[in-house]
Amino acid sequence: MKRISEAVSFIQSQFATTPRFGIILGTGLGALVNEVDIKHTIDYQDIPHFPVSTVESHSGRLIFGTLGAADVVVMQGRFHYYEGYDMKEVTFPVRVMKVLGIEKLFISNAAGSLNPAYGLSDLMVINDHINLQPENPLRGANLDELGPRFPDMSEAYDPIMVGQAMELARESKIPCHQGVYVSVPGPCLETVAEYKYLRVLGADAVGMSTVPENLVARHMDLPCFAISVITDLGVPGKIKKISIEQVIAAAKVAEPRMTLLIKDLIAKQ
Repeated sequence: MKRISEAVSFIQSQFATTPRFGIILGTGLGALVNEVDIKHTIDYQDIPHFPVSTVESHSGRLIFGTLGAADVVVMQGRFHYYEGYDMKEVTFPVRVMKVLGIEKLFISNAAGSLNPAYGLSDLMVINDHINLQPENPLRGANLDELGPRFPDMSEAYDPIMVGQAMELARESKIPCHQGVYVSVPGPCLETVAEYKYLRVLGADAVGMSTVPENLVARHMDLPCFAISVITDLGVPGKIKKISIEQVIAAAKVAEPRMTLLIKDLIAKQ
């Protein structure tokens, strides 16, 4: 709590407006900030106790401004367990954004498809998840000031926002599915056998993020919406070697559609 308080105090000394919504941008998806009327920007490295992004395409800035009529704080770049951070460090910014005053959290990520119905650069609204990360950010002493010891996860992703997003996608003719996201440690992409295994578990897409942030958000009773951009295909017969450059390229194709969907969804809150 002391570290959270120190980070919040520093941020508020730089920019005093209370954001209503928090947004976390994933790999190759940083351009949503172009839609934000930016009022203030803070580099992660300047914020007390904040980790620093080490992944290509993650800029590492906390951006304050307005998206449409809403005051937002945007994480342009996130943190991952595979970078060497523990889960409390990975999710620390979500704690900070909640204490800053956000009412809802919006998360985006790049993911591999496990569902044969999904195509490259399609969107998938996450309606549930499977957690295969080796560490839970809620492990250890519970912060009773922020949430309960045993948070309920039966509605990990806000069903009202899921429904609104699917309706907005239909209205805008955006290729969009809803499904289950499985979160794995990374940084290796999956083997052919692992893709099959994850599909058998019931997942529609696989990635290396999002679930830790969601766990912390739900611990704090913070409604959460999350969306994946399909950047590679882990489906038998469609699996091929993939590079980070190809992942980013596929994300860039979908980025305008994802940006429109999140912008319209926030306008409905």
